Amino acid sequence: MFDMNTLLEKIRKVPDFPKEGILFYDLTTVFQDPVEFGNIIEAMCEPFQRQKIASVCSIEARGFILGSAIANELGAGFVPIRKSGKLPSKKHSHTYSLEYGEDTLEIHEDAIQAGQKVIIVDDLLATGGTAQASVELVKKCGGEISGLSFVIELKDLKGRDKISQYPLYTLASV
Repeated sequence: MFDMNTLLEKIRKVPDFPKEGILFYDLTTVFQDPVEFGNIIEAMCEPFQRQKIASVCSIEARGFILGSAIANELGAGFVPIRKSGKLPSKKHSHTYSLEYGEDTLEIHEDAIQAGQKVIIVDDLLATGGTAQASVELVKKCGGEISGLSFVIELKDLKGRDKISQYPLYTLASV
């Protein structure tokens, strides 16, 4: 059974990474615990169990760990949203701002069929730029966004404001 306090205790907090002034929430310490990892996957799937999700889109790189497990649990396909230059076929791109710079995400043009129900999954919601870019990519493919799901939300960065028109689920907020 999922317990938010256990989750928060197990997350490694790394100051000044990837640059000075950023406190990085490293969930790899949580992923190493098979019971806690299973609890997280189960909790993240719960809101979508009855929605007939066709695809789970996950954001490089830690999102892949969660997204593939969630897709398997929901009986859905897995669609990677990758950083620029990593996908081999025709793709849609979207450039966005991060809390510490700018980046571009891409998705294969044929990854999602028009009208398919899709969820977007990542480990952490910060400023919302990555999540918003992912929403734009799914929309370019014609997907219907059923919701976004994150393990941790950094509330003070107000990332939720950028994606407020979609159902948003987080397991813990700090």
